[in-house]
Amino acid sequence: MDILIIENFWLGGRKIRLSEKLLLNTFSILPTLFARQLAAITPKNHSVEVVDERYSTIDFNKNYDLVLINFNLSSVPRAYELSDIFRKKGITVVLSGWYPSIMSEEAKTHADSVLIGRNEINWLDLLDDFKKNKLKPFYGPKKYDKSLKIPPTNVELPGFVLTGAIEATRGCPYKCDFCPEANAIGGSQYFTRPVDEVIDEIRSIPQKTIMFYDNSLTINPEYSKTLFRKMKGLNKKFFCNGNIDKLAEDKELVRLSKEAGCVSWLVGFESVSQKTIDEIGKNTNKVEKYSMAVKNIHENNMAVIGSFMFGFDTDTKDVFNETLKIIKDLKIDLADFCILTPFPGTPLYDKLEKEGRLLETDWSKYTMRYVVYKPKNMTPEELLEGVKKMYIEFYSTQNTVRRIFRGLKLGIFPFFLVMVRNAVANMNSRFLYVSERNK
Repeated sequence: MDILIIENFWLGGRKIRLSEKLLLNTFSILPTLFARQLAAITPKNHSVEVVDERYSTIDFNKNYDLVLINFNLSSVPRAYELSDIFRKKGITVVLSGWYPSIMSEEAKTHADSVLIGRNEINWLDLLDDFKKNKLKPFYGPKKYDKSLKIPPTNVELPGFVLTGAIEATRGCPYKCDFCPEANAIGGSQYFTRPVDEVIDEIRSIPQKTIMFYDNSLTINPEYSKTLFRKMKGLNKKFFCNGNIDKLAEDKELVRLSKEAGCVSWLVGFESVSQKTIDEIGKNTNKVEKYSMAVKNIHENNMAVIGSFMFGFDTDTKDVFNETLKIIKDLKIDLADFCILTPFPGTPLYDKLEKEGRLLETDWSKYTMRYVVYKPKNMTPEELLEGVKKMYIEFYSTQNTVRRIFRGLKLGIFPFFLVMVRNAVANMNSRFLYVSERNK
């Protein structure tokens, strides 16, 4: 059976710049690992092709037996368009992902079946039923059970891929008000893979560098310490996510990550205001510990990638300059700046809908680069321009060069990451946000 699995992260028809395409291809950046995990566990008697439209082309002329489209919220229009194209050709289509899991009845109107949740065993049931011509309209979610395993992700991808990908743990118990992943079906249920199983998969990954797609490798420090100890000697380099509390307090964890081959930590700072942090329920963050977390990472010669979000009800127009000053003082190596987005299924969405503050229901604009709601202490235009200003100023040529040279102190691999990511961001900083909210 010929199966096509599409990992869809639609960019609204915008053409990808050459620098973006190089970064995506090289670092194997996909919105989730789910497509690869489904491909990895598909019985070998089937032929499976994995495609991401951002850097690959879908062959609509090929006569696939089954097409699965895994997509996020902003991809809804495109995912439905693709589904309709294949179904008109008489090809069976299955939809999966966070959005079709919470809007399964709607999704079913565009598909033959909907795969709900991330319990991959549903995929095997679906394939078996399809083979017997007994496909069900919905699959899952399975009841959570600790015996459920996180599947491997090691499948061949098209193009030059410098970085492999893996998932050692799943879920996030913190459930911040704005987070779609933790508030999704089963998203807050945290479980781990056996460490030896993870180590075996890491050994089998051909790439020298790996990206951990775990929500955070600091949720269970003892598990991560065991993992890092066993990674020593594998001669791999990796990137991972972590939370402020453990990165600031647990020096052993940070040290072991470096010894295991860690190049950088992605940290969700979200805000430089403790009042904001408290209101969104991110109890892992204490602003007073930001500097210690960054210091611990830097002292172990790893880079810090900070994620910041703007548009909270506690934010005023001063938040942009305040944030820029603090992250410069912290000497953060790379930063992502996002517009707060109320994803359906989150407490934030319910709150803003109840207050009548939603401005947009076009899901293609829910990319964290549009203002889709009415901010409390600024206009939508002021929020958009403020975030755009953050990118332009932080990634100005002068600041970019300064960070690249500072990255030399971290060693060859962290320096390479800092150099490439800063250079790409510098080239793209003026093109990341549209000028008008409803363009």
